[in-house]
Amino acid sequence: MKLISLIFVLTLGLLAKPQTIVFAAGCFWGVEKHFEGLPGVIDAQSGYAGGNYPHPTYHKVLSYRYDTPKGIVNYTESVKVVYDDAKISTEDLVKSFWELHDPTQKDRQGNDRGNNYRSAIFYTTPEQKAVALRTKAEYQKLLSKAGYGKIVTEIRPLKKFYPARAYHQDYLKKNPNGYCPNHSTGVKFPDKVKTMAQHSKAVTPLGGKEILVIDAENCPYCEAFKKSVASNYHGSIPLRFAREEQIKGFKLQTPVIGTPTIYFIQNGKEVAAHTGYLKPKEFYRALGAFKLGKNSEAYDIAFNRGTEPRFCKKYALFKNVGDGVFVDKLSGDILFDTRDRFNSHSGWLSFYRAQPGAVVERPDNSYGMHRTEVLAKTSGAHLGHVFDDAPGGKRRYCINANVLEFVPRSKLPQWEKKSSTKSAEMKAEQ
Repeated sequence: MKLISLIFVLTLGLLAKPQTIVFAAGCFWGVEKHFEGLPGVIDAQSGYAGGNYPHPTYHKVLSYRYDTPKGIVNYTESVKVVYDDAKISTEDLVKSFWELHDPTQKDRQGNDRGNNYRSAIFYTTPEQKAVALRTKAEYQKLLSKAGYGKIVTEIRPLKKFYPARAYHQDYLKKNPNGYCPNHSTGVKFPDKVKTMAQHSKAVTPLGGKEILVIDAENCPYCEAFKKSVASNYHGSIPLRFAREEQIKGFKLQTPVIGTPTIYFIQNGKEVAAHTGYLKPKEFYRALGAFKLGKNSEAYDIAFNRGTEPRFCKKYALFKNVGDGVFVDKLSGDILFDTRDRFNSHSGWLSFYRAQPGAVVERPDNSYGMHRTEVLAKTSGAHLGHVFDDAPGGKRRYCINANVLEFVPRSKLPQWEKKSSTKSAEMKAEQ
């Protein structure tokens, strides 16, 4: 990617008149990701600037972050930004830098501490210097009004930039199980506030239980969560996405230090939260604790492979319900259809088959027995076991009622109605 960008810069030549500026705003992984996502930025490269010893390395810079030898000025983790000033102005770029982090924090950003995380702008043209100084004065007024202290950002000419090793380039893209850092103060320049107000609709509590995911533009972890979790979620608890500036009326204790930040909310108040990407099974375990309760029988069955007692209350409730389907209590996926239900006299819900592609079967040799465990494919919740002892040589899916919800067929959304007809079609073919 870096090589392609360099070729692109050289090809543009005098036509694009690319400019270069270097920013330091904490750990360079998140800063690089931020600037690479801005229209008009040709390339963003992680590295080191602002020090006075030759050939800095990541480990050397880290070793000097607290105890710097006399006469040595340590480097700060920086990002070299090459941009087309016909597509993005220097002023917009520098304003984006101020809003990206907290420039009043000395030698740190968030939980990253040390002089290698200090805030800095290294300019390469007189215009960049003038813009940096002017916008600093403007932003200081806004920060002071919001209760923040003095800006400690260094503004100096760039002497030399040392690129970091390939391992550090595009780090957030190459490491999917993390989050995009957010060290911003939330203070915006007036023109940005106006733009945000025009495009941001307030997101307020729905009441009851809900899941609120704070995402951000150009956040690969947010996109990964949407693709792997949200796009397959059909649960009864609403799941919504919002930008931090849209949130109104919620009582949240966990700060947004990165995106995605996933809040589990009851009546507008945070019950639990997680910062960063959650794999599907991790998400559903967290959702299980929120919806079912960690000490509940349903949670014990779903995630500790428990078993409800025979003829339990939930079984009695579901035994004679009318026409419809049984769905995963967490993901909302249709798992079993009443058309496939039969009374096995075992004391547990029994079905001849599961919905196609809805469950996973795996060997279970616990307690000295040889059985086949049945799990919900999306959520990973334990459902029960399947046996080959049903009438007519058919299979018997022996399922715990406490991990299911019943939905009458008349109340199914159209796409789910189509899904639920598969069992009937298969049955008719037989």
